[in-house]
Amino acid sequence: MIPIRYTLVSDGSSDRTLMPILSWLIEALSQNFAVQSQWADLGRLRNPPTGLSSRLKCAMEIYPCDLLFVHRDAEAQSHEIRRSEIVAALAESRVIAPAVCVVPIRMSEAWLLLSESAIRTAAGRPSGKNQLRLPKAELVEQVSDPKDVLFQALRDASGYSGRKLKNLREGRLRHRVAELIEDPGILRKLSAFQRLENDLAAELSLRGWL
Repeated sequence: MIPIRYTLVSDGSSDRTLMPILSWLIEALSQNFAVQSQWADLGRLRNPPTGLSSRLKCAMEIYPCDLLFVHRDAEAQSHEIRRSEIVAALAESRVIAPAVCVVPIRMSEAWLLLSESAIRTAAGRPSGKNQLRLPKAELVEQVSDPKDVLFQALRDASGYSGRKLKNLREGRLRHRVAELIEDPGILRKLSAFQRLENDLAAELSLRGWL
């Protein structure tokens, strides 16, 4: 087994949701990897770095790794613009470790909308029949606010009303959704995920790890 430790530098703490998916993707590309993952929790620092290049440099000092994933949601920008911003920040920070861009269309929550079963299970009702109104796979990347759609689906899947519904912690449940996706391969239907897989495979191959 090849030990490989990666660090995820993300837009925010909620994007830790990506880690089960990233770990699965590395293992899908080669079963010879023993994956260790860590999220760069820079917000806990007394003086958190600002600006992407400073955050990357700080992350590599505190969370050294073999492979760096740099996440930024595309939001209103194109994938190419976000990617170029990451590449420029990597150059400025002088990070040596191989790095791969993670740029979901809109938001990372979009990737979680493909697994109805994971959403139902995370909400506590795996056999529930409530309609969730999830978008079709080919339309997921066109959803303007994937987080709102995901949170509403979790509320609908829970079957709760009143105080129980008000106390539902959708933000925490989204992490469970990512952990519960039985086959993350379904994400290969999404253009942003296809780019991520191609970039990761190229980087691993370049390093002689495939």
